[in-house]
Amino acid sequence: MATFEFKLPDIGEGVVEGEIVKWLVKAGDPVVEDQGLVEVMTDKATVTIPSPKAGRVVRTVGAEGETAKVHHTLVVLELAGGSPEPLAAVAAPVVTAAPVVTAAAAPTKGSERVLATPVVRRMARELGIALGSVPGTGPQGRVTKSDLEAFRGRPAPAPAPKAQAVLPSPEDKRLPVRGLRKRIAENLTRSKQLAPHYHFVEELDVTKLLAVRDEVNRKLAPSGEKLSLLPFLVKASVAALKKNPRCNANMDEERQELVLRGVYNVGIAVATDEGLVVPVVHGADRLSMREIAKEIARLSEAARGRRLASADVAGGTFTITSLGAQGGLFATPILNHPEVAIMGVHKARKRPIVDEDGAIVVRDMMYLSWAFDHRNVDGAEGARFAYDLLPYVTNPELLLAELV
Repeated sequence: MATFEFKLPDIGEGVVEGEIVKWLVKAGDPVVEDQGLVEVMTDKATVTIPSPKAGRVVRTVGAEGETAKVHHTLVVLELAGGSPEPLAAVAAPVVTAAPVVTAAAAPTKGSERVLATPVVRRMARELGIALGSVPGTGPQGRVTKSDLEAFRGRPAPAPAPKAQAVLPSPEDKRLPVRGLRKRIAENLTRSKQLAPHYHFVEELDVTKLLAVRDEVNRKLAPSGEKLSLLPFLVKASVAALKKNPRCNANMDEERQELVLRGVYNVGIAVATDEGLVVPVVHGADRLSMREIAKEIARLSEAARGRRLASADVAGGTFTITSLGAQGGLFATPILNHPEVAIMGVHKARKRPIVDEDGAIVVRDMMYLSWAFDHRNVDGAEGARFAYDLLPYVTNPELLLAELV
């Protein structure tokens, strides 16, 4: 019987490797065409790699938690008959979960897989610099011209301090940081390293908003539909983003350009058993609040069920993360790099306040918090964006036309 070596296919978007999260088959298992073989975590998402052929698994290559490289053997199959065939086409990987897309994780700088353009490689050769020793600040850790120039002009770095080991005790339980949790850690660290964050917090009266939401839900009850506060906040954000285009932008690290996006794709952070993922409501400016609510429900269900498609996690221009159910006064979110702005939503609480007439009244109050990339959004710009957004939340009648 013929054997067939199945190599990890090109997953796209410059991905050169992925972490083996979970094997779905083992040696000796029969497989059918398009059956899932393994879940692989890339910088963008967790994908299920399907089998291109039917047969029996002879062996798998790599253990869970190890790295698999594109175009390297992943599984050896024993085919039912005939001679080995070259792999002409591979079924598309299925995205099963997506990490927080705060930044592309930088690959380990092995010399054979340093990401760089031909021009940068030639420049490195001419300067006598080993690319593997240059920290890359471009997408996926790509080394740029500015990285080479900065590296050439700096003194030799001091050795990195040795990580301090945690002294064990018998009561300890150790959990390996891998899979989605590892990717989240890498992405958030990279976001904080690349983008100098600053934060802005404001308190607002959402009494009218909650009343309008409740009234809308009473009218929608016969249809089974229900709106949370998120569709209102998405629409309010889009209205403010249109007035402040520098906040609806992505930072191109390699070219050092701020890309003012012409679309309004709002990411919604979703908590799953594996960690936080950020599916995207595409074209939020063209959707009604009912349509946004349905899309958020679809994306949230797909995220928790590990069924997100690649398109569901791509192309975000602004992110909303809601911490309301957990309580707390407010939090300071980390940017969803390469985006330059993110908004945190917090729990509404009834509190006594002094109204415009000087009377003490009880109102539903909420904090909203924002983080901005200070390289691209100055403090005044961030505050202006926030105050352009707030009227749509405190006076929701401005958004009622969007309910159709």
